[in-house]
Amino acid sequence: MKGSITAAAVHKQYEEGLSAFRRQIPDAALRERFSREADIFFRACALGAWQRDGGTVSPRHVEYYNAVYTRGNPVPSILFWELSSAVSGYPGFQPPDFFARMRACDRVAGSGLSRKFIDLTVLNILLFAAVDDVVSEAEAGFAESCANALTALCDRDGLKERTSAPVSPREFITRRPEEPAARPEAAQPAAGEAAKEESKPEPTLEELMAQLDSLCGLRKVKEDVKSLVNLIKVRRLREEQGLPTPPMSLHLVFLGNPGTGKTTVARLLAGIYHAMGVLPKGQLVEVDRSGLVAGFVGQTAIKTGEAVQKALGGVLFIDEAYALAGSDNANDFGREAVEVLLKGMEDHRKDLIVIVAGYTGPMEKFLHSNPGLESRFNKYFYFDDYDGGELLAILRSMCEKNGYTLTPEADAWAENHLKELYEERDENFGNARDVRNLFERAIARQADRVAALDAPSREELMALTDADLRLADNGGQDQPGA
Repeated sequence: MKGSITAAAVHKQYEEGLSAFRRQIPDAALRERFSREADIFFRACALGAWQRDGGTVSPRHVEYYNAVYTRGNPVPSILFWELSSAVSGYPGFQPPDFFARMRACDRVAGSGLSRKFIDLTVLNILLFAAVDDVVSEAEAGFAESCANALTALCDRDGLKERTSAPVSPREFITRRPEEPAARPEAAQPAAGEAAKEESKPEPTLEELMAQLDSLCGLRKVKEDVKSLVNLIKVRRLREEQGLPTPPMSLHLVFLGNPGTGKTTVARLLAGIYHAMGVLPKGQLVEVDRSGLVAGFVGQTAIKTGEAVQKALGGVLFIDEAYALAGSDNANDFGREAVEVLLKGMEDHRKDLIVIVAGYTGPMEKFLHSNPGLESRFNKYFYFDDYDGGELLAILRSMCEKNGYTLTPEADAWAENHLKELYEERDENFGNARDVRNLFERAIARQADRVAALDAPSREELMALTDADLRLADNGGQDQPGA
């Protein structure tokens, strides 16, 4: 069939997706277990999707099923009648055993691996669903129910919420041209809420610049933003005087390590562009590769196009954008996303600004991967790592905003610890994220301590001690003599 994805392409997409996810798993035991068990879990997901779609099996289903394996694991060789029996006898969705350990790792590290796995599961189910070139309502519903089951486990364990929107299976339902996509009632704001939102005063340029100045560190970034604002102001004055104004691209590249404030600055810039009249709305839409790329033919263009539509009038912020060009495979769907993105930038010059962000080296490779990217992104903002003093200031700010205080001993311990953390940093250094994780764990340790007190005072409810911080840093195990 025209546009059909072959079994070989299914295998390649599946293996590349799992390999990319596996590289994000820091725990060696979990990584080995995931490698061993993931194929079995995802083949079961394929059975569930096909049963939900009516249970009719074709030779193409057999080819797809036998393509679901990763390097080093057994290659399936199921026969037609065996697959028919397996589909009809599918017992229902069960979370994989390794998902429990994954959540436990997230609880300890404060990471979001489990919620990323939910996106991987949804995308693979949609990949399997496309065996007949159609993603049906029933198949999307199955993917959604699987995602809900896994999400409920994450919520039950108190894992932190994701920073970007999850993959929505119903966005991939194959519809007839005249059939509009259903819009959930929950997504439609009540009239009162909409009016309240509209009546909320928008921040002025001065207020937004003050917010930028209040951010810890980022001296060079603040200077770059102010220069950009001045450039826009002067350009407008020249236009008013009938003077020539050379072409100017407002699309930006943010270079730096995680936790250096890139998303925060992008959100402020969206507001600044709006306050200056450059953008009509000024909203920020944040995505990464999973928010633009689908796992099968034809759907990446739709998914990327929808992200562009949501961002019209504001800023589309693409985190870890280098992942869109991270594969040497000429058929990688990330390249398709880049082409759709570039077309969207060309078609919506006056109401769309795109900011791409990521590590310096990979981002330079990404920008050189397509001439259109190099020509549209010529302004670079460099986000330096926070030093020890800046990390301490961030911790103090978190305490102040949330009604906590550091005892003198805790403040001294934090100063030494964060200075050491900065000076001994490696590729896993998380900047402000490390501080936030330390703060959140310290709160949990303090709660355990204060809950054992009889009628604790206001000061005791607020105080974080050096012991709270040490326990938070050591995963709950204090060190003798510390």
